[in-house]
Amino acid sequence: MAPPPLIQLKDATLALGHQVLAEDVTMTLARGERACLVGRNGSGKSTLLRALAGEIDLDAGERFLQPGARVAYLPQQPHLPPEQTVADFVAGGLPESAADERHRVDAALVRLDVDGSRRLGTLSGGEGRRAALARTLVAECDVLLLDEPTNHLDLPTIEWLEGELKRFDGALLVISHDRAFLREVSRITFWLDRGTMRRMDRNYAHFDEWAEETAAEEERQFHKLTRRIKREEHWLTYGFTARRKRNQGRLRRLQDLRESRAKLLDARTGELNLTVAEAEGSGKTVIEAKDIAKGFTRDDGSTLRVVKDFSTRIRKGDRIGVIGPNGAGKTTLIRLLTKELEPDKGSVQHGTRLKPIYFDQRRQKLDPEKTLWETLCPGGGDSVMVGDRQRHVVTYLKEFLFSEGQARQPVHALSGGETNRLLLAKLFSQPSNLIILDEPTNDLDMDTLDLLIEVLGDYDGTLLLVSHDRDFLDKTVTSVVVMEGDGLVEEFPGGYSDSLSQRRGTAGPTRLGGKTKAEKKAKSAKAEKPRGRPEKLSYKEQRDLDELPEKIERLQAKIEQLQSQMSDPDFYRRDPGKFEEASEALKRAQEALDKAETRWLELEERRESIQAAGGRP
Repeated sequence: MAPPPLIQLKDATLALGHQVLAEDVTMTLARGERACLVGRNGSGKSTLLRALAGEIDLDAGERFLQPGARVAYLPQQPHLPPEQTVADFVAGGLPESAADERHRVDAALVRLDVDGSRRLGTLSGGEGRRAALARTLVAECDVLLLDEPTNHLDLPTIEWLEGELKRFDGALLVISHDRAFLREVSRITFWLDRGTMRRMDRNYAHFDEWAEETAAEEERQFHKLTRRIKREEHWLTYGFTARRKRNQGRLRRLQDLRESRAKLLDARTGELNLTVAEAEGSGKTVIEAKDIAKGFTRDDGSTLRVVKDFSTRIRKGDRIGVIGPNGAGKTTLIRLLTKELEPDKGSVQHGTRLKPIYFDQRRQKLDPEKTLWETLCPGGGDSVMVGDRQRHVVTYLKEFLFSEGQARQPVHALSGGETNRLLLAKLFSQPSNLIILDEPTNDLDMDTLDLLIEVLGDYDGTLLLVSHDRDFLDKTVTSVVVMEGDGLVEEFPGGYSDSLSQRRGTAGPTRLGGKTKAEKKAKSAKAEKPRGRPEKLSYKEQRDLDELPEKIERLQAKIEQLQSQMSDPDFYRRDPGKFEEASEALKRAQEALDKAETRWLELEERRESIQAAGGRP
């Protein structure tokens, strides 16, 4: 028997102007259930969460909250009274029965690294969000609703928050772009997609598989609708026109079918299209830092050491991630490496032909009063140069999922995710061979993150990335620079997960002969042949590697032939049986192609690995 609902939306409809965000949505959470809510930027997730929190009214439907239940809600943009102190603001989240338990406030502020004596009006955006999160967490609530709680949190704090939420025994619903965080805290996944709510009683780790199955089903429905429309059009054209009433009914049904098909087509074509304008390649060595150090003098006269005796050589094509607690100096290190800031000692040298672009987490490159059009065309006109290609500004904006109507809107009217997309659009139009990204993932939806990962993977230049997103780091970088605090900096090969396992196996960032342990280990690993692996491909592996390209070409040609055959609108009418046979053959060919391409990629990576280790392919 299902547990009784603690909070529920039933047949809920929400609209923003003419745009329907949610239609006939029903979602239920019971005590002990931990759920995440996912969907594209602008799909209405935050609005729906506000409705669930009781902050706004539904346009239709009902909201139910179990009598006596308490709700705590963290909005994406919390209201912060500027004259109130942080401690008093956070204490306002305590229930009346615990109003004198100020120790809970102090503990939350210490853990989230916010000074309780400061006034809210003096805080940065990130500090303000942490204060709002502290206020939410001290509440003794039954329902916890969190909108992007990991934004502006460092990795240790995110991991602490994961532990707190796992221990929470009420009903939890969280919106986040942080995949690793969602995998840890969720047991149920809600997906808001084009106004429709879907529910999966599994955690976010299974979302990609679920989304692929849903997309495949929509593809099948799209083709079925197309065939039905063709049949209806044929009937209306060649049927008996005297049957007026029946004709009108079939006309209405045809219109309904066309509307359904249009919705599916919108879903298929409304895809983000990120591209990066690349400049001429840089020299082999991009940045070389030798024994650099940097510190700042505090108000009390003591010295805050940010970097101490750090050396690194960044080569063309390297992808370097920088991680560490808030305040450890990640942005300062980036500024040192890009020569925006002079080190107190040591030197930084840049290679030749360097053309960098810089994504600033504070978005200082965007004027909030200018329109999107003016932002991309500061000199006037209606075209933007993307590398050496001229593009109409509206066409270019559409590739970043902005509508034509938004082109004349001011930047300050955009959501956080839209603002980040605009900054990416502005930066990626500029030719570069070095990309510096400082916290680019904040407020971006999953689809945008996936495409950004893909674009960065295809980028021929060099990448410097500051991020707290573990999944994004694992999929993007080839080495990680860890800032431990007090000037200690160490570099590890691999992604975030690799650095974590290596750090657990080392005593600290001791340097040996001018190199870190990680550098020694990486050099040793390159020099040694892989243990337990053959020094060359087996006969079967080599044969597969030789034959697979031709097999892939044959499958691609077969798929094109079947798709062309099935695109004939009269094919189904002439022979429904053969149409179904062709459909099954197409499915089998696509599966075979996917399998062949995966096998070829595995073998090619294996061959390159053997060659790199000094073996024979």
